[in-house]
Amino acid sequence: MNDAAIEATGLAREFKGGIHAVDGIDLRVSSGEVYGFLGPNGAGKSTAVRMLTTLLAPTSGSASVAGHDIVGDADAVRRNIGVALQDAAIDPFMTGRELLKLQGVMHGIPRSDGGRRAEELLRRVDLMDAGDRRVGTYSGGMRRRLDLALALVHEPNVLFLDEPTTGLDPISRQTLWTEVRRLNAAGTTVFLTTQYLEEANELADRVGIIDGGKIVAEGTPAALRAEVGEPTLSVALEDSVQAGLAREAMARFGAFVDTDEQSVAVRLPGGSSALTEVVRALDQCGVVPRGLDLSEPTLDDVFMAKTGRRLEADEAPES
Repeated sequence: MNDAAIEATGLAREFKGGIHAVDGIDLRVSSGEVYGFLGPNGAGKSTAVRMLTTLLAPTSGSASVAGHDIVGDADAVRRNIGVALQDAAIDPFMTGRELLKLQGVMHGIPRSDGGRRAEELLRRVDLMDAGDRRVGTYSGGMRRRLDLALALVHEPNVLFLDEPTTGLDPISRQTLWTEVRRLNAAGTTVFLTTQYLEEANELADRVGIIDGGKIVAEGTPAALRAEVGEPTLSVALEDSVQAGLAREAMARFGAFVDTDEQSVAVRLPGGSSALTEVVRALDQCGVVPRGLDLSEPTLDDVFMAKTGRRLEADEAPES
């Protein structure tokens, strides 16, 4: 039995001038999974989403969403998905409630049911007090929450969120994250594009890192971080004598990392689970640390290892 909500094989899109926005990607997203598509601006994230949601025809390759081919059975794909894009066109002169009801009509939902659905969604995305205000008066965070509500009117099996929290303040971002988690817990498959490391780490069961139209790494956030190195434990000390004692005590825990004369750092394969044993060993040697710091590899370290540059510093515009 095939439990894939999204499958793509050799999916590609080329634009005029020989620009390969998406360059032959393969991916598989299981039903009920949150898949994070992580990459900088210009990596091909939005182009991939537009193909998977039938808004843009692929140049080559194939894909299916909710069991339906994105080219041969596009109508069925659209019936089964919800989509919240970065640049969704929303009439600023309509109210949030009016737009939700209209969306229900467009999906063939009876008007009475559509009204109840609008009320439910306004409550879920915390827009009840603004439901009768024109959307043109909404803040950026309110508009993104309305985008999400509009994508959920017909209770889709698969939800596509394209950079859902770009430009949002921390509170609005947390609100949207909470709703994504709730939707996923209820069984909705979520395909999330993002350029934010924290967002991918917080929400995604698995992450695909895309750069230059190609998927350069894929796996769970923990597995990807483990590929590029082990956690590093740094111990700050009072003087070089204490540092010497600490070095003797910590030698058996992992390989040393270069640092200054009043601190000792080692790669710690056990991570936080090994901290208690290290502290005990230091205590037995009479070492009193001024501080301990355990730093884990990040998804940015993964991106750096795969591409040679940092993700958060890359701001190239997408084609």
